[in-house]
Parts: sequence; structure tokens; C-alpha cells
Amino acid sequence: MFELAIAVLIMLVGSALCSGTEAALLSVSPIKAQQLALSGGRPAKALLAIRNQINRPIASIVVLNNIFNIVGSIVIGRLATTVFGNALLGVFSALLTLLIILIGEIIPKTLGERYAVDIGLAVAIPVRSLTWLMTPVVILLERITAPLVTNRIFLPTTNEAEITLLVKIGYQEGIIEDDEADMIQRVFRLNDVTAADIMTPRVALTHLPGQQPLNQVQTEIIQSQHSRILVSGSDIDHIDGVVLKTDLLAALVNGCGHQPVVNFARPVRFVPLNERADRLLKTFQTAREHLGVVVDEYGGISGGITLEDVLEVLIGEIVDETDKSEDLQALARQRRKRLLQTKGFSA
Repeated sequence: MFELAIAVLIMLVGSALCSGTEAALLSVSPIKAQQLALSGGRPAKALLAIRNQINRPIASIVVLNNIFNIVGSIVIGRLATTVFGNALLGVFSALLTLLIILIGEIIPKTLGERYAVDIGLAVAIPVRSLTWLMTPVVILLERITAPLVTNRIFLPTTNEAEITLLVKIGYQEGIIEDDEADMIQRVFRLNDVTAADIMTPRVALTHLPGQQPLNQVQTEIIQSQHSRILVSGSDIDHIDGVVLKTDLLAALVNGCGHQPVVNFARPVRFVPLNERADRLLKTFQTAREHLGVVVDEYGGISGGITLEDVLEVLIGEIVDETDKSEDLQALARQRRKRLLQTKGFSA
């Protein structure tokens, strides 16, 4: 009887350890393992190595678990036959099966999932040693199953949808503030928004004729609410550059009002309608520019775009004390509607 009890105990404990370890290792995400490894320590680094190559460690644990269950069942069956005889053997087998399901599977896997990080760190080094010992057996099993798993798919660690969901969960649980969650959501919008979505349409653009002397456009310069003003040629479809309002005001003060506006123009960047906002932000940063001209596929001027327009995708509408209209795109649509109505067309 004593030998039977010891055999049952060894099988249940061994099966429980294997099941709990397997559940814990699979419950620790690769990202969490990388985070733990950054803090240092052999267990954390071992856990990261296991997560990066999870197949062989899990296979080793499964093999060991089956050894406990199969060999243990054989040994226990022989001992139980001697102790109980054929009459009670069926009852004992049913009870043993229940114990294996509860103690060897359900309870340890539940605990392994709930305390995945602590258990994972505790078993990481022993599991690596077990994997090394089981390597010949695992390699043999891999070769046997190779024809069935030849088309192996490598999936990314995470994706945009998963990160967005984690942000929502973090906000609901109070881990992330509402402004932080909103900012993260907006970051993912950058590569979905194009220049056409956030540009100021051409009907709302402010521009100065390049050949006009500064004296003749002095009023427009002073009244302009923009620090950068486009310089046009014969019409708005011919942009010659951009001027800084401060340069024009300084020229007027220094008595250079007779010079044409184009003399103070700087090169301006032209961007296509489908240019993504994230690329525009990088372009503005690296080129140290704040203004671009949006052109269509035929080279016509569609509108203008600024660094502020791109930043508003991230942080929302920016309105300062000089802005007379919060939404220039809406203003442009209103102007177009009035223009069509004056010409006898319905908007």
C-alpha cells in the first residue's frame, strides 16, 4: 500500500509540475519576456531564450509529462492489482483519473496561467537544462513530424490592432490616462492620413504676386495671420517659393519696399496628394521646413500643408490668438459654395 501511495504521489506531482510549467511559459508573452530580460538576471535571460525558441522547451516538457503519466500508470496499475485485486481496480482507476485531471492538469495550469511571470522565472533555468537533456529525443520527434509541418508560418510578435486593444484595456483598467490613450490612438492614424486629408485647400491659401513691389502689397503683408506666405507667379498654379513675413517687414522698415516680393522668396517643397502624414512629419523634421505645397497628379496646386497641420493629427486642433478660423477646410468649402451660387450653379 505504501509503495502504491508513493507511486501515485510521484506521478501526480510530476504531471502537475510539467502542466504548470507549460502553462506558465506559454502565458508569458515574448514582449513581457523582453521587458524582464532588460532588468538583467539569469532567470529572465533564460526565460527570454525559451520564449524566442519555444518549440523545443515545450516538446521536452510534454515528453517528460507523458513519461510521468504513461510509466506511472503502468507501475501504479501493477501495484493496484496486487493491493486491491480485480474487484476494486475499476473504482481505483476512476479515482486516479479524476486526480490526474484535477491535480495533474486543471489546477496547475490555472495557477501557471495566473502566476505566469513568477513561475516562468522560477523554472526557466531548469527547463533549459531539461531541454538540453531531451535534445536527442526532441530532434528525433522533429524529424518524424517534419513532413507534416514543412510550411511553417512566422507571425509577428504583435500588430497595430493588438496594441490598440491593449490601449483600450489599459484605459478601462485605469493604467493609462485618457489623454495618453487618445494620443496613442492618434499616432496610429498618422499612416492612414494623407496630405489631401489635412491640407488647406487652394481657395483658402494666402499668396503674394512675386513681381509686385513690397510697397504695393504692404497691407496684405501686415494683415496676414501667417508667418510664412506663398509667392505666386502669374496665378496660384505657379508657385515660385515662400517668404517669411518677418523678412518682408524687415525689408519694408529698411527702405527696400521697391524690391519685388520674389527677391525674398525661398524654395518651397512640393508634396503629392497621397503623401502620408507620418512621412510628411519626418520630412518637415529632417529638412527643417514648416510649409509645403500640395500638388495633384497633373502638377496643379491643390492646397498647402504645414507642420502644424500634421501635428494636429496627433494632438488635435491647434488654434492661437491670430487664427480667425479654426477649420480652414470648412472655410474653403463655404467659399466654394458661395462662388458656385454666384455663378448660378447649385452647390
